[in-house]
Amino acid sequence: MLLTVLAAFVLLLVVVLIAAASRPDTFRVQRQAVMNAPPERIFQHLDDFHRWAEWSPWEKLDPGLKRTHSGAPSGKGAAYAWEGNPKVGSGRMEVRESVPPSRLVIQLDFLKPFEAHNQAEFTLVPEGPSTRVEWAMTGPQAFPMKVMGLFMSMDSMVGKDFEKGLASLKEISERQAS
Repeated sequence: MLLTVLAAFVLLLVVVLIAAASRPDTFRVQRQAVMNAPPERIFQHLDDFHRWAEWSPWEKLDPGLKRTHSGAPSGKGAAYAWEGNPKVGSGRMEVRESVPPSRLVIQLDFLKPFEAHNQAEFTLVPEGPSTRVEWAMTGPQAFPMKVMGLFMSMDSMVGKDFEKGLASLKEISERQAS
């Protein structure tokens, strides 16, 4: 009986490891929203890390969040480091590419609760009097993350936060139009 249970466990473990090994080496999470505001108005909230507290979903998770701004005041070279409670962890972002008002690329380095090095990208496309804003994050998916991905989806974990952030960004950008 014990041998049968052990064999079943080993077989299950092998199946999980093979399934994880077959997963992609990178991940991508993306969400989009249409905002009734011109791209210039929206872009100013993205390109300046000093303004992220107005709309970022993670800023609201820790009232005691420690923020450090460095580099350029906004645009390419602007950097933002944070240290907070376990919900927000700690890390650093730096604008790598800024093409006002259509594209922003950010190097995103998480240090806690786990280390990860990803890229975030915002794309703004005018659609008449509105703007379609896409927020995407891509990054490498190491083997332990591939195993975790069999049981938890990065898209469902981070995607909800992207949706909240885009909704806040929409509210702020559209309110400014009034």
